[in-house]
Amino acid sequence: MKQEINPKDTNRAIAFELWTKSPMPMVTLTKTFDVTRLRKVSRKRGMKFNMLLCWCIGQAASKIEEFYMLPQSDGTSGMGWKLYKYDRMAINVIVDNVKGGLSFCDVAVCDDLEAFNANYQHLTETISQTCQDILDDEAAIVGTSAVTGTELDSIVNQYSGIFTNPFLAWGRYRKGWLKTTLPISFQFHHAQMDGKHAARFLEELQRTINTI
Repeated sequence: MKQEINPKDTNRAIAFELWTKSPMPMVTLTKTFDVTRLRKVSRKRGMKFNMLLCWCIGQAASKIEEFYMLPQSDGTSGMGWKLYKYDRMAINVIVDNVKGGLSFCDVAVCDDLEAFNANYQHLTETISQTCQDILDDEAAIVGTSAVTGTELDSIVNQYSGIFTNPFLAWGRYRKGWLKTTLPISFQFHHAQMDGKHAARFLEELQRTINTI
């Protein structure tokens, strides 16, 4: 469920005033993660690497209050803005569908890895076959995109003025002798959070990966 709130009643009041007026309010940070444990868990338990990473993203994001608040344009030509607060979160996943295009689904964040995996598998397989998106408009969405056709150092996404949700993207992981690494780009709207919140999230994501 989402609810409109007054930005002046939150810790985002000044940022909301400043950054909703900016022509380019998005910030992108890139961090190289040690995903050695994710790769081991993926092989040992027969779970998809990207599913495991999405679960970790949800666990890390759900610990930070700012992820549950999102600035959104009201769609008018004057680009009026509102701030919404959500009581739950989901991870947006992109998959290739049978028609050769892309389909999208929102997988609800939950603490239970097995339950998240089952939901992830069901939703991604369904949209792959039906080509019909399954979206949750009442949840705070964290977008993801896995461009695994090559190794990438960074990804900077476009800003449309419509989609303001935080977004993570990555390429193919890099296998070393003792460690597997993966650069991940994290884009967020500056009215939603500051660099310190983003840094805390990235640190929490690495801790979650290390302890899955």
